Amino acid sequence: MGSLEQAIQQSKFESELVKAHINVIYTANILANKQATVLKPFNLTQEQFNVLRILRGSMPKSMCQKDILCRMVAPSSNVTLLIKKLVTKKLVHVSQSEIDRREYVINITKAGLNTLSAIDIVLEKLKQEWKQLSEAEAKQLNKLLDKLRQ
Repeated sequence: MGSLEQAIQQSKFESELVKAHINVIYTANILANKQATVLKPFNLTQEQFNVLRILRGSMPKSMCQKDILCRMVAPSSNVTLLIKKLVTKKLVHVSQSEIDRREYVINITKAGLNTLSAIDIVLEKLKQEWKQLSEAEAKQLNKLLDKLRQ
């Protein structure tokens, strides 16, 4: 695709920091759109996919909504609505907690695991695009992004 300047047809920026800010946002949107394209045939949003991955990662342990929310990539997501939609799709199961009757616990279903396995195969193509970065570059990028979030 080329440089940010070419992509957004802007040759000057107030500073390198402003350019970096725009570059991060622009690149994040491109990456999110690519992932959304992968998820579309599975009738999943990125947020629903995130919930499924969190639940798969916690297996065999159940999770409550607040714990899922804490681990979300987009923590402002409406987890209640996401869970309801995933239940409708039969990708998760919700039941009352045996420990606290006021709380509900969520588990990924076999159908949810199968869906994630199919998505993993398709996502492998996207992972190949990241091979443009060396391990050292990826580590540096992670450090820089972590620093920005502090």
